[in-house]
Amino acid sequence: MPTFTAPDGTTLAYHVAGDGPPLVCLPGGPMQDSAYLSDLGGLSAHRTLIRLDLRGTGRSQVPEDPATYRCDRQVADVEALRRELGLDRLPVLAHSAGANLAALYTTRHPERVSALTLITPSVFAVGIEVTAEDRLETARLRRDEPWFPSAYAALTAITQGQGDARDWEAVAPFWYGRWNDTARAHRSAEARQRNNEAAAVFASEGCFTPAETRAAFAAFSAPVLVLAGEYDVSGPSRAMREYAGLFPNARSVVQAGAGHFPWLDDAERFAAAVTALG
Repeated sequence: MPTFTAPDGTTLAYHVAGDGPPLVCLPGGPMQDSAYLSDLGGLSAHRTLIRLDLRGTGRSQVPEDPATYRCDRQVADVEALRRELGLDRLPVLAHSAGANLAALYTTRHPERVSALTLITPSVFAVGIEVTAEDRLETARLRRDEPWFPSAYAALTAITQGQGDARDWEAVAPFWYGRWNDTARAHRSAEARQRNNEAAAVFASEGCFTPAETRAAFAAFSAPVLVLAGEYDVSGPSRAMREYAGLFPNARSVVQAGAGHFPWLDDAERFAAAVTALG
């Protein structure tokens, strides 16, 4: 497993698998071991996936200074990875909270990003509002599922600021297009893959400057894909279309029947959308 050294001396690990043009993959969580991305549903048959383990996750070293878990501080890690790979420009794929890191890297180093693929992205870095009704409207698409009544009640409590740990567990089926054994196993692995200390620091106050990021995106001419899941309550389709609209050269795709992890729900459709970006 290859490693490199971040500017502050932290040793970071990355994983390389697959064939074809390189694609640097930034995981979400926030601060979750990149193992959950696996081969992105077989995308490795089309691209050489380079999965970064963010500091303090996976095989990467825990930093001496916990403040470096801040998303804006980790931009330097991505730039160090680019230099490690010897690439003048990076094609970047980012999932969920990892999209915030991709957004800040693109803001700071737009000339180093050759293409940007944002999978069910978090919107903190760009300041898009996702309302409670956005989430509940998306959730109601699942009204015929046997688990819906209890999960919807839990989601309603969460959107009202009244949710507890049991409610967060009850809404798990909404993250997946199919709540089956594969989804349950994927969900159960999450707790041991996430660095909770790092996650608490990741989006610290002052970390994001949405106006600056939006301005940078408006001038970013490289191709962009924003891929949403039809059923994803964390990134409702309306907000994802708004995200794509921040770029002059973006394509917005809503994967039918998919949740927050669309490569698990329809790997072939997911790969087709990602590889179409070029």
